[in-house]
Amino acid sequence: MSPEARRDQLIDLGLAMVRERPLEQVSIDAIAEAAGVSRALLFHYFESKQDFHVAIARAQADEMLECTAPDTTLGDPIAMLSGSMSAFVDYVSDNRAAYMAFMRGSSSADPAMREVFDQTRAAMASRVLDHAPALGIAVTPVVEMTVHGWISFVEETTIGWLTEPVITRDQLLGLITAALPALAGVVGDL
Repeated sequence: MSPEARRDQLIDLGLAMVRERPLEQVSIDAIAEAAGVSRALLFHYFESKQDFHVAIARAQADEMLECTAPDTTLGDPIAMLSGSMSAFVDYVSDNRAAYMAFMRGSSSADPAMREVFDQTRAAMASRVLDHAPALGIAVTPVVEMTVHGWISFVEETTIGWLTEPVITRDQLLGLITAALPALAGVVGDL
């Protein structure tokens, strides 16, 4: 197996494990055993357990960004937003344990993990801001700030729904999808 393929295999095994248990419980020994390699070999690819956990978080963020990419063939920015939010809710529902662990677990306070979260949020914000002009909204510093705040709103609202689903999935989607144009429209005049 090539070094890159082995590293990818180890990350994939970590992703599979984090879907079943909190990140803090994904041990180097369990990954090495599942991969059929020595613990020392795992440390050849990752400097530390923390480095491995960050690689898992980055892979999960990349996976989420890929599956929530806007379908630009739809043309309508609201339809693209709705499709992306539907994919996001499905992704975090399917990966509930991992998503909750990354967002609320002890690793969420780690600077390297925060960097992964911040880069992911920046990519999400960039997607939204790229399509704002099609809605007649000029991208200003206030609009940029609002989009970043909306992303936090989506994350917190989705976590609340995962924890205690007092509304339906469709109601959740309606809420998070409608919130962005409503916020952007209000602040667009500031």
